[in-house]
Amino acid sequence: MTKPVPDPPIDPTTPLEDAIRADDQLKTREAIKRALDFYLCPEPVKPRQPSTMFLIHPDIDTESLLAHACESLASANVMAGDLADQLSRPQRSTALAIQQIVMLAELAVTRALDRVDPQT
Repeated sequence: MTKPVPDPPIDPTTPLEDAIRADDQLKTREAIKRALDFYLCPEPVKPRQPSTMFLIHPDIDTESLLAHACESLASANVMAGDLADQLSRPQRSTALAIQQIVMLAELAVTRALDRVDPQT
């Protein structure tokens, strides 16, 4: 069975209420768009810029880098040994362990240096 007359609107509104409702819907849509953009379209992360305080020239050759690293490790090895001689038992063991790690790193760098520029 069909009705000859449609039902009247359930909630009659004024033009002011319509404007407020439209403004609220606009704000809600903007908030939803910002939230979706934040979670689904994050800004690309800028690559980390290294500090320029201690910067190695990018064109330096591998042999020079390895030679410098080897000399630095040799100096650290001597300093750790001298420090270990001045310490008592528990701290001395720690300093000697540090010296051993530095010595192993020095050996690895020396081997790499030999591979880069073998001495005949």
